[in-house]
Order: sequence, then structure tokens, then C-alpha cells
Amino acid sequence: MTTSLQFKTNLNCGSCVAKVKPFLDDLPNITDWEVDTATPDKILTVNGDNISLDSVTAAVAKAGFVANGAPRSIKSPPAAVQAAAVKATERTAEVTYYPLLLLATFLFGVVGLVELRIGAFDPTRAMQNFMGAFFGAFAFFKLLDLRGFADSYRMYDIVARRLPAYGYVYPFIELGLGAAYIAGFQPTAVNFITLAVMSVSSIGVIQSVLQKRKIRCACLGTVFNLPMSTVTLVEDGLMIAMAAAALLGIGH
Repeated sequence: MTTSLQFKTNLNCGSCVAKVKPFLDDLPNITDWEVDTATPDKILTVNGDNISLDSVTAAVAKAGFVANGAPRSIKSPPAAVQAAAVKATERTAEVTYYPLLLLATFLFGVVGLVELRIGAFDPTRAMQNFMGAFFGAFAFFKLLDLRGFADSYRMYDIVARRLPAYGYVYPFIELGLGAAYIAGFQPTAVNFITLAVMSVSSIGVIQSVLQKRKIRCACLGTVFNLPMSTVTLVEDGLMIAMAAAALLGIGH
């Protein structure tokens, strides 16, 4: 029987969740789990078949945290209830992704104003300026909480998972790419680096989306609680497409 257990915890941030992840992932019969760090009780929800309450609390304790309170066990809801929940999640996603959509709108607007001031629209220049602004803005949000980003990033990135230090380096890679695009420095080399970095980054995103893992997307660091979804994949895909287009000379 599929059940869901909920616990009050002291998992306050993405760094805490990253520390408890390996212990919860090792538990048998668990299909998925998530921690809502935005709620006062930091609710941990664990789903699976015949889950042992004690095993969950013990796993959290091994990571140095506490899971207690009055866990709730429920049967799988009917199909109609599940459908309603999916619709509610979709509506929530629209609100959750508002910061990301707003930032993208601002970036497009700034690039458009730059082209308007110059007086002649150049698609290559506009694309380079957008990519520069994109990487610079995203690096800024990651650097606001570098450790928190690194902990969240290694939860799904294939490189950071094996080399945790990569999570600390990645925002500076983005910052360097942003500066290079704005300055027009070595465009061919920079586009190749972008193509490689974003392609590798997208692998972990694709895996998480296909596995329907309910984890935080670290694209805007820990400032915003953005869920991992196809929107994140589109974000990476956009940079890959632009870098490939520049290398192929599309727009010249």
C-alpha cells in the first residue's frame, strides 16, 4: 500500500536538505520525498510502500537533524483527487516561476533598448548581449549564497555530485562567460565553452525531470524556491541553442 508520512523537522535550507539526501535516498521502499523549507515546521514528506516511521527518523538523525511530531499516513488518493492536485500544482508553478519569467523579460527588454539606442538591429550583437546579461544575472543570484547554491546544485548536477567543489566554481564560470560575451572576447572559444558547460549541466536537469524528482532548481541560487521542471530545461536549452547558432554563423 502506498503511504505518505509527514514530519516536522529542523531542515532549514537547501544545505540541510542536501546533507540528509544520501541517508533518505538509501532507505528501501521510498519512491520520492521532499522538504518544504518555506513552511514554519519545515515539513518532510516521504512517499512509498510500507515505509518504516522509525527508519525515516533514524535516517534524518544520522545527518545530524531531527524529524518528529505526529507523522501522517494516508492511502493513495483517487484518480480524480490526483488530477485536481496536478492542476493545483500547475497553477502554483505559474506563480513560483514568476521571478524567472520576470528576469527573462527584463533581460530581453534591456537588450532591446540597447539595440534601439544604437539605431540598427543586429541579431548577432543582440544575442551576445542577451547571453552576457543572462549569465551575469544568474551568477549574481548564485553568489548571494554560494554555499547554499553549491549544496542544492549537487543534488542533481552530474559533475557537482561527484566533485562538490564544482558547485562553488560554477557561478564564477557563468560570471566569466557573461563578461566575455559583453566584451566580445574570443567569441568562438566562449561559445564552445558555453555549449560544453550548458550541455553537461542539462544532463542532470533531464534526469531529474524524467524521474519527476521534487527538488529545488538552483538556477537562481537559493534566493527563490524554484522547482525543477521543464522550464529549467528550456533555460539551459536556450543557451545551448544560442551558442550553437553563433558557432554556425546563424544571424550573420
